[in-house]
Amino acid sequence: MTGGRTPPRVLIAVLTYQRPDDLRELLPELIDQLATLPGPADADVPRSEIIVVDNDPGGGARDLVDEFGASGLVRYAHEKTPGIAAARNLALTEAAAFDLLVFIDDDERPTAQWLALLLQTYRAARPAAVVGPVVSRYDTEPSEWIRAGRFFERRRMPTGTRVSLAATNNLLLDVEQVHRLEVRFDERFGLSGGSDSLFTRQLHARGGSMLWCDEAVVIDVVPEQRLTRDWVLRRSFRIGNTWSRIHLDGTRSARRVLVRTSLIVRGLARLVGGGAHCGIGFLTGQIAQRARGLRTAARGAGMLTGSVGSVYSEYQRNVPERAPDASVSHSS
Repeated sequence: MTGGRTPPRVLIAVLTYQRPDDLRELLPELIDQLATLPGPADADVPRSEIIVVDNDPGGGARDLVDEFGASGLVRYAHEKTPGIAAARNLALTEAAAFDLLVFIDDDERPTAQWLALLLQTYRAARPAAVVGPVVSRYDTEPSEWIRAGRFFERRRMPTGTRVSLAATNNLLLDVEQVHRLEVRFDERFGLSGGSDSLFTRQLHARGGSMLWCDEAVVIDVVPEQRLTRDWVLRRSFRIGNTWSRIHLDGTRSARRVLVRTSLIVRGLARLVGGGAHCGIGFLTGQIAQRARGLRTAARGAGMLTGSVGSVYSEYQRNVPERAPDASVSHSS
């Protein structure tokens, strides 16, 4: 991290896969966010930037990103290896010349002063990471089942709260600390999801502090196809599956049986307990209890499958498992 009063060089990473409309809407907002930051005193020192990491093997976002090249703030990187973990790792590699790396998803929109607020919390304590909240906005009015279950409501905490686990949909990283602690995204979780949870869990375990910034909100634009019971249950099953795999990962053989047993017991408890709550909800007509019980049961089932080594790949694609090495190009 640069010392004194020198403004930090920030790299905002947008990971994208075949979402041109979202990308076209997001990039101008990120350019505006960077414009509010103080530039370097030395005109020869490069400014903060935005990098779009395209995980589409065909490189479909290249021409769109090039449209924003005139700003001098946006560049394109192509990661052909399928899976978001590989795209995240490319962003980490590209951030080596920067002080801070900020992740945001292509289907999210930053609120006013989002970036400045993340930086404010970072400057106060210089943690390894700053985590911000994600608030959902619906494309269409959700069904009664979705509203009752409150499935898209996420946690909120006072600014400055220490956390031990986070996603990358609103995350600032101190690049030097991340490299010193030798944390990378595990590409075994690239198509199943969960590589960000494992990454932040390892960052915390190796001594990297993570602080919450409740004012730095991003809006998650939830498309209609996610506002269904099937999608919610599949996502809950996947979260449970990856949760078990994350907790088993790196566990020493002497403790592995104990950890696996604990996960099986916890998964069964969720499966049975969630099923019971769902049944009570049916009998009493309480749609919220029915919805949340079903989600809990789905997560428990996922935990059980993950505890015995089964992998649920939510993001599986009809492409070869391993593609050629990534190539990076810069928009002019």
